[in-house]
Amino acid sequence: MEQRRSQFVRKGPSDGFKEKVLDLRRVTRVVAGGKRFRFRATVVVGDEKGRVGVGIAKGLDVAQAVSKAKLHAQKNIIILQLKGRTIPHEVEAKFSAAKIRIKPAVLGHGLIAGGAARTVLFLAGIKDVTAKTLGRTPNKLTNALATIEALKKLKQKHATS
Repeated sequence: MEQRRSQFVRKGPSDGFKEKVLDLRRVTRVVAGGKRFRFRATVVVGDEKGRVGVGIAKGLDVAQAVSKAKLHAQKNIIILQLKGRTIPHEVEAKFSAAKIRIKPAVLGHGLIAGGAARTVLFLAGIKDVTAKTLGRTPNKLTNALATIEALKKLKQKHATS
């Protein structure tokens, strides 16, 4: 009886997920009395098994911004169909000024990527891949979102009937 009930226990979205703060910025709003400061956090969450998400949030302090961004990332998780330790085919995507190309690699090649793309691919569980950021922007947020867009373009496995 106990075993049967445990099948229907739903695990929360935070189970088994790792998080990485990708970017933290102080943003300013100018009002009549002066400047109001807030913090913008960009957080990547993933389980290293094919699930990854990016979240952005603002808060009055760093801890509040990071916790809100983590919740947003968990809501925006995408599920990938990996081919072993790599991706099934080459993809290229653009988000704002950021462009990225991701190519599959042979077993043991390693994760060859830089910056924000490396963090997103690592937390997605992709271990053998080559990625190149083609855009000129150094913005970690747009590079991470371009990587997510590229991963969304991966063809999904279709069940044959």
